[in-house]
Amino acid sequence: MDIVYIRDLRIETIIGIYDWEREVKQTVSLDLEMATDIRAAASSDDIEHALNYKAVSKRLIAHVENRQAQLVETLAEEIAGLVLKEFPVPWLRLRVSKPGAVRGARDVGLIIERGSKPQ
Repeated sequence: MDIVYIRDLRIETIIGIYDWEREVKQTVSLDLEMATDIRAAASSDDIEHALNYKAVSKRLIAHVENRQAQLVETLAEEIAGLVLKEFPVPWLRLRVSKPGAVRGARDVGLIIERGSKPQ
């Protein structure tokens, strides 16, 4: 199994349960690891055979910027479902964090794994 990753993709969005959070955009940070097989891309040197991390990033930015979730959990499930449905990814690990959400902590968030992990 090979992994294509995106690290610290920062997106501005409305997220949170408190009234003030519904009025201002906050930054969420995404770390995404996606299972894939890179051999076809490596041998052809052609992006058409690769998991295009730019396309994944653009799709996630478009979704998250226009979504106004209350919970990080909701956003994480949506992101995982979107990637598994729209890209050739059988398994992923996703970390969603809200930098600065808790005083004294760099960030808070969660990590989920979805799909079937290839051997």
